[in-house]
Amino acid sequence: MVITGTWQGNKKTGKGFNRYFPVIPMESLFTSPEFQMSLLLFVALGGYLIASRINQSAVIGLILVGLLVGPSVLGLITYTDFVRGLAHLGAVVLLFVIGLEFNIKEILSLRNGVIAGIGVIVPWIGGYWISLLFGFTTASAIFIGTALTATSIAITANVLKELGKLQTDAAKAIIGAAVIDDVLSLLALAISTDVVSGTITAGGIALVAVKAVAFIILGGVFGIFVITKYVERLDATGFCKKFPEFIFIFAMMIAFLYAMCAEAVGLSAIVGAFIAGVSFERVELNHSRNFKEGAEYLQIIFASIFFVSLGVLADVKAVTPEIFLFLIVLTIVAIVTKVIGCGIPAGLMGLCRKDALIVGFGMSPRGEVAMIVALIGLEAGIIDQGVYVVLVLMSLLTTVITPIVYRNWFFKGEYCVYDANGISTGEGK
Repeated sequence: MVITGTWQGNKKTGKGFNRYFPVIPMESLFTSPEFQMSLLLFVALGGYLIASRINQSAVIGLILVGLLVGPSVLGLITYTDFVRGLAHLGAVVLLFVIGLEFNIKEILSLRNGVIAGIGVIVPWIGGYWISLLFGFTTASAIFIGTALTATSIAITANVLKELGKLQTDAAKAIIGAAVIDDVLSLLALAISTDVVSGTITAGGIALVAVKAVAFIILGGVFGIFVITKYVERLDATGFCKKFPEFIFIFAMMIAFLYAMCAEAVGLSAIVGAFIAGVSFERVELNHSRNFKEGAEYLQIIFASIFFVSLGVLADVKAVTPEIFLFLIVLTIVAIVTKVIGCGIPAGLMGLCRKDALIVGFGMSPRGEVAMIVALIGLEAGIIDQGVYVVLVLMSLLTTVITPIVYRNWFFKGEYCVYDANGISTGEGK
């Protein structure tokens, strides 16, 4: 900020005074949070227009417009700390809203555990094998395989929500398996890092597993039996009648608190937010404002920025001819191994063939989760910049493919019919 001034007074008598006022330099305006926020939301609106023109999910349009304005094409927006922070908030709020649609019993089931378990092992083997085939070192191959174990629940969940399919059996299997997948991917990351560094111990791996599982179980139990009851009692007080927005603020506080705790035990923040949402699923309010509606408005704003940021993060210019072929092959392997590793177990556990494929493709997006794994590997010196770029772009490509497949093939025509035990009895129209 620059302070400037002008003299004001009577020129004949010479009497007057200097009037000072602040002037903000133009470059400071363009770097201000207000301008950046406005620009990101303007870009997000463009993403919706693109999605409408190509008749695809809003996620596709937002990622594509992120690519357009990012370093890949125009270079108008870069992945700054400000953009990263807003995107992180968007993912947290999105998964909190998704969690409000689910019951904890639908998440922690044997079927979801089997889908997640095999859906981690098969992609890891595929990524490790194809990396060795392309001549990468064993250490790099281990880390590339680890990046392929991840599943980004945010992308698939948003597409399912957009299509109105969150309560289908396939969607419940995807969401539940993805939460368990996050725990298993955390273990895979811990094991891979220790193997590469030569410090692997059974006690260290067990500690990571116990912390992750304990957080999910204890967090869910505490949220359902303690926080939910407290919120309902609080809603009945005269205080909430006077301040009906109080419960909404409280709910969002819990969402971010759970997200922080999840990161503290090594899980993704979005898993913590999801567990917080599940905890509030049964809350019934009489006097307070609908916090679910308020959270959805926040999600619309910040989740849009999150999806735009995925496009901004990927710099296509960094792809050299030498690594382009590996990028294509790795992306194919990433999708096929999740479809096989998750789709086949889903079918064996009672889902019909169509829903099993929906689960397989729904678990394919790696999104920001694999990007985080890649960043850890880069900072640790396990992978180089070229491999890092490949993993980021692979994450983006797998993120884009699932919404296209969902909208154009899977959610049209026949649907699966299930009995009371969740076993497929055929298909209907």
